[in-house]
Amino acid sequence: MKSPQQSSNLRQKAVKSLVWSAIESWGRQAVSLVVFFALARLLSPESFGLVALASIFIGFLQVFVDQGFSIAIIQRREIDAEHLDTAFWTTLGISILLTLSSIACAGLVADLFHQPQILPIIRYLSITFVFTGLSSVQQAVLERQFDFKNLAIRSLIAVIIGGIVGVVMAFLDFGVWSLVGQQLSSSFVQVLILWRVSDWRPTLKVSATHAKELFAFGVNVSAFNILTFFSRRSDDLLIGYFLGPVALGYYSIAYRILLVMTEVLISTTTKVALPIFSRLQEEPEQLRNTFYSAIQFVSVIAFPLFLCVPVLAPELVKVLFGEQWYQSIAVMQVLSFIGPIHVILYYHGAVTTALGKPSWRLWIQVINTVANVIAFALVVRLGIVAVAFAYVVRSYLLLPISLVVIKKLVRINLSHYLGLLIIPLVATTVMAGCMLAIKYLLGTFIEARFLLAISLLFGMLSYVLTLSVISPKLFRKILDLVKSINIKISKKV
Repeated sequence: MKSPQQSSNLRQKAVKSLVWSAIESWGRQAVSLVVFFALARLLSPESFGLVALASIFIGFLQVFVDQGFSIAIIQRREIDAEHLDTAFWTTLGISILLTLSSIACAGLVADLFHQPQILPIIRYLSITFVFTGLSSVQQAVLERQFDFKNLAIRSLIAVIIGGIVGVVMAFLDFGVWSLVGQQLSSSFVQVLILWRVSDWRPTLKVSATHAKELFAFGVNVSAFNILTFFSRRSDDLLIGYFLGPVALGYYSIAYRILLVMTEVLISTTTKVALPIFSRLQEEPEQLRNTFYSAIQFVSVIAFPLFLCVPVLAPELVKVLFGEQWYQSIAVMQVLSFIGPIHVILYYHGAVTTALGKPSWRLWIQVINTVANVIAFALVVRLGIVAVAFAYVVRSYLLLPISLVVIKKLVRINLSHYLGLLIIPLVATTVMAGCMLAIKYLLGTFIEARFLLAISLLFGMLSYVLTLSVISPKLFRKILDLVKSINIKISKKV
């Protein structure tokens, strides 16, 4: 059992880490969105589609770089230098091998999709494997130490430089290469800064015993990541193969919005959740209560953001992307409904991994992946909106499986757990109704940008008011957390 002082220190680390993780994620996504909007107006849907096609192959090989070592480093209660050295040199060796393999196989991939334009794109993007090999262990060490400040600085500088490179190249009419240049420059800068801020350096203490320990844990994580790739990218693969790069461009823009919201609202806290849950793995009651609090807090923020998109998607696309992206509106509206599921499943995965049960998580992902691939294959010829519907429906139908697993693992009260989600869902419904009313009353009289701003303002006000009325206790808890975060930020400033 941890002493009160140890528990207090852990809470302080959690709040501090959450602050810096939020600064990193929100700042990075803010910059990325500005760059994304600029590039969407400067480049064609085909450019985004070609890079998305190339990224399918790159993303698949990227899964094999880390081998789950970074998660193993964070999860282990005790870690020594030989674990880190073994993980680093193994990861770097694999990344170099994958770079060479990717360059050699680029032609075959281009032939598969009947898109010769992606051959050089794949070859240049293959360099990112080496960048990942040089940074994954360093990043895991910093996350294990709760050093999210340096991770935030590294990420923000890299995304700014990458964004500048991409936009400048787009203005100079480099076309699709603007997106390639953005990715390469951002990845390179991240490696440079990470090695500058980290004080850990690899030596040559490579151990077969330590490698076996890491592989024993990491094999399930790696297998899970492979399945996640097929679960998440099989839609891109099928759309690109059957419908072509233009349709994939429209789909990828809509999906990018979903990923941005997920990163900002969910990945921010799950980066902190894994090391926190790992520290509490021998204290089931405290772990369960922390899990409850995390689910409720993030749902209060995530539900309104995800579920305002179906209402405001037409105005968002028109104002931010331009009329050439109108075919992405329906896809964006449908995909946003998967947001609440992401809230739930991300934390389920963090708890399952923290408790040393990655194989449980793996089997859930096997089911999800098989269902996704079958669903996408059945509907892809009906168009990109049908693919989005299949993704959302599958997620809701299979959610009970994950709930049963987490109930057995953490021994949650299922009624209490689901009850935590009802309050933000009710407040979100009121917010959506308010925004629809604003659009109905003012939609024919004012421009899209003003309608968007007014709808967001009144929607936010209605959400906060509803939350404070139906659950004053939860509202006060959120205010207290916000105050504690503000205090942490002001001390940093």
